[in-house]
Amino acid sequence: MGLMERVSTLIRANLNDLLDRAEDPEKLLKQILLDMQNQLLQVKTQLAISVADQHLLAKKRKENDEKMEEWMRKAELAVDKKHDDLARAALERYLACTQLSESFAEQIEGHRVQIESLKNALESLEQKIAEARARAEILATRHRRARAARRAHGLQRSIHEGASHQAFDRMRGKILREEATGDAESELLRDDLDLRLARLGREDEIEKLLTDVKARRAPAVQ
Repeated sequence: MGLMERVSTLIRANLNDLLDRAEDPEKLLKQILLDMQNQLLQVKTQLAISVADQHLLAKKRKENDEKMEEWMRKAELAVDKKHDDLARAALERYLACTQLSESFAEQIEGHRVQIESLKNALESLEQKIAEARARAEILATRHRRARAARRAHGLQRSIHEGASHQAFDRMRGKILREEATGDAESELLRDDLDLRLARLGREDEIEKLLTDVKARRAPAVQ
């Protein structure tokens, strides 16, 4: 199976149907993601090679076109000099370059079509990978929720069976003590803050009274 056929198969795959039929959806999804990543890397590599080949062909075609123009100039020079045999030889080379230029043009066009196809495949595959990753996250979330639910059910069952009443009471007592300690510390902090603020207010009041006294006493001092 060729690269584009494998990529096309992955792109057309219906993830929901595949996961619904799978015994282990999460494991299957991981494998699908791995396959997609591998194909994505191959598409990128092939795209880079095709672009490089296209540039090389374009360069060779340009060089060939320059040779073609040069042979035409030589043919014209030979005609001007009345050397028809040399002119024919130059024109023969000119025609060969013309055919080669047409071949280059066909190859360049083929590479252009291939590059467009690879770019489209790359974009579609990236979208499919994003979809698969989103599905993987949903599955992971569902599994985490299921595990949390199982743990919660197990805890409830233990409580109902009386196996952990004492441990629960000890934990509850510890929490209550910690809460009480925290409340006491907060209360002490508030009291200390109120006291400091009161002192600041009283100091300001004393300074104001002192200023008033000085103001009243100023004339008496004079």
